[in-house]
Amino acid sequence: MGKQSSSLVYQIFQHRFPATFKGFFYFLPISLALTTLLLIFIYISTTANVTKTHSQTTLYLQTLPSLINNIDQTSNLPIVPFEDNEDDNDNLFADPSRTARLSRASQWLLGNIFGLIDGNDTNNKEAYHDGDIFLQDYKQMNKSLKIYVYPHSKDDPFANVLLPPDTDCKGNYASELMFKKALMESHFVTKDPNEAHLFYMPFSISSMRSDPRIDVHGIPDFVQNYISNITLKYPYWNRTGGADHFYVACHSIGKIAFKKAFVARLNVIQLVCSSTYFPSSYLPHKDASLPQVWPRGGDPPNLLTSQRKRLAFFAGAVNSPVRIALLKVWENDTEIFAHFGRLNTPYSEQFLGSKFCIHVKGFEVNTARVADALFYGCVPIILANHYDLPFTDILNWKSFSVVVHHIDIPVLKKILQGISNEEFAMLQSNALRVRKHFQWHTPPIDFDAFHMSMYELWKRRGVVRVRLTPSMEFM
Repeated sequence: MGKQSSSLVYQIFQHRFPATFKGFFYFLPISLALTTLLLIFIYISTTANVTKTHSQTTLYLQTLPSLINNIDQTSNLPIVPFEDNEDDNDNLFADPSRTARLSRASQWLLGNIFGLIDGNDTNNKEAYHDGDIFLQDYKQMNKSLKIYVYPHSKDDPFANVLLPPDTDCKGNYASELMFKKALMESHFVTKDPNEAHLFYMPFSISSMRSDPRIDVHGIPDFVQNYISNITLKYPYWNRTGGADHFYVACHSIGKIAFKKAFVARLNVIQLVCSSTYFPSSYLPHKDASLPQVWPRGGDPPNLLTSQRKRLAFFAGAVNSPVRIALLKVWENDTEIFAHFGRLNTPYSEQFLGSKFCIHVKGFEVNTARVADALFYGCVPIILANHYDLPFTDILNWKSFSVVVHHIDIPVLKKILQGISNEEFAMLQSNALRVRKHFQWHTPPIDFDAFHMSMYELWKRRGVVRVRLTPSMEFM
């Protein structure tokens, strides 16, 4: 039976298929083998530089701990203590084989050859993900959004924490107070809780931090007591478990504010500067990133690209492993100016004279350097892993900044030098276009940091609102 079947198949093959097809079928395996060998050759030849980069990065990661231990002996620069147990669990001393896989230089090159992966940070020219939809939604937000603010009198013993400041807001954490001040003077505030989309708890983390009656360690107790008080006095919290409530914090200590109110932390919307994916206190999509902006008066400057002679610039305190790594690799470079400590010259000179300005995390991911860079027309380099960038669901950050992983510090110059003049011009043009979103104004103006933050809150409002019955409406 088996011989008859084989004979039948042979006869069918001989009679039904022409000789040309049989010839093609004979050479097909050979063609596939040659193609495979060609692809292997291309892969080996194109990964030579990546192997070298891997070796440099691995050596860098292996020697960095000893460099940090000896930095106080090799440098006269001031060292600010930092904690070793960082929340992001993504430090620079991890297994080199793991972190190497995350490196830009280690991307799968065959994917690049065939266009499957595009690692170029400047490939997208649009500053907004969808500008038309944003403008349409923004108009609707500006017209309809209503916020109910829990009322507090000037006689309250903690009026300094609960009410907007009377003076101008200054300093690194001014965004928190600027938001409150702008909101209280805006058309978004309503005294009718039935028409409110969101409820604002107006306590200020930065004010609590500097109040000796509360101090840093007393912030969780203050927040817990505040929630208990509004729950007993008002009916609004209990309708949603606080899911339509929000608070604003710019200082990183805000991440412990709900330490003693665990359920509330899961529900309340947080508008915070310290927005990183790893701490359990921040939940992307529920919470939103607030830009940390140093208030500046007057119109922002505009310097021509040709006048920016320096490739990249950073200055700041040595208070994190990432900043120490940046120092050890680039402190003596002539094109990347990495300075630790205070400058003897105005910071504006370096911002205005550099093509790229480096945002690198210190104690926390949040710093005002991104807004500073945009203010002075310098393209930001984001060197802070897993950072939920401000307005990231609106703005296309790859069109006006360069996002770099920590492990790519040794190849930072190579990455920046690989950006052509045309690509840099596009990045800078978009940076100048979006910087209006990173500025505070008194009174606020359209599309500034306040209105963009309100837009983020509007996107997080509940679709269905529960109206109060007359018996529930009490103050």
